[in-house]
Amino acid sequence: MTAVKHIRNTTFVLLALTLIIFVLGLYPKVIENYYSELIYPVISMTQRSIASFFPFAIGDLLYTLLIIYVIKEIVTFLSKTKKDKDAYLFFALRGLNFLLIIYISFKVLWGLNYARPQINEQLQISKKPYQKEQLLQLSSLFIDKLEKLGKAIGDTTANYNIAELQDHAAVSYNKLAVRQPLFEYKYDAVKPVVSGWLTSKLGIEGYYNPLSGEANINTKLPKFVLPFVVCHEMAHQVGVAREDEANLVGYLAAIHSEDIQFQYAAYYNMLRYLLFEIRMKYPEDYNTLITQIPQQVMDNFKQEREFWAKYNGSMSVYIGKTFDKILKLNNQQKGINSYQDIVLWLVNYHEKELAALN
Repeated sequence: MTAVKHIRNTTFVLLALTLIIFVLGLYPKVIENYYSELIYPVISMTQRSIASFFPFAIGDLLYTLLIIYVIKEIVTFLSKTKKDKDAYLFFALRGLNFLLIIYISFKVLWGLNYARPQINEQLQISKKPYQKEQLLQLSSLFIDKLEKLGKAIGDTTANYNIAELQDHAAVSYNKLAVRQPLFEYKYDAVKPVVSGWLTSKLGIEGYYNPLSGEANINTKLPKFVLPFVVCHEMAHQVGVAREDEANLVGYLAAIHSEDIQFQYAAYYNMLRYLLFEIRMKYPEDYNTLITQIPQQVMDNFKQEREFWAKYNGSMSVYIGKTFDKILKLNNQQKGINSYQDIVLWLVNYHEKELAALN
């Protein structure tokens, strides 16, 4: 009975901490000023400085140990022959406490960044609704940029290893940090995923690990998309939690790179979002637009489709639904559809270029 009472007290403390964290999340400016700008940078740099000493993804190892621990505890409990009411209550409270600790750790280590004000405010990018003509013009602009970059690249797509991708991306981030401190990137911790096969099977390109501060990259991906994936995951490392915002920050880092491979990857990945938007809203214009896409870009689209088909994307549907729920629980009410919000910001970011075309 004493053990149950003790663990119940622990539960009350953890619930109180959870409530405090939840309430803090309702005040974006407080989160921005005290957590995102003061506390999180210290946490992140400490994590990454430790992770950088290891050649493998230590975050994946921590996840594995957590899974083993949970299985061990469940098996141990089920194997007990004598289980009274207190034993069930004790086990249930331990389980609840474990989940609360995971939640608190996630929020403190990184997740509170979901509550910060939208990043476009900090970058001074408008959210003004776009016109159909602007969307079509931006798509044509990206197609032109990809055609020129594609000719410059030719058949020599760089086969960068993870360290080279990390170094090129870090240079781009710190180049932008001269004007906007948000982009400052210190202590590299970009790692290949432990199992590229499993990650591909789940339909995942990369992910940020809050336990270790590492950006984990699926290096099995086609080479021409990897530069943008690295820039996207590094955006999470600098405290950009929302997926649409990480796309924006990753895009800005990549297009300002001196490496044309990074520029190509950025415009290529963003063109996919633009084409999807046009296909959903203006199918007739979509059919016309795709005839303008250079053959090299079309070949890349085909390579990507073949890559995901190889790993059977059916499982990614279930992962996608789970990820959708996670995003909604973290202030992204559109869930996975929040990825598509990047279109609005892209149009507004390139507004002057589009106006010059008229």
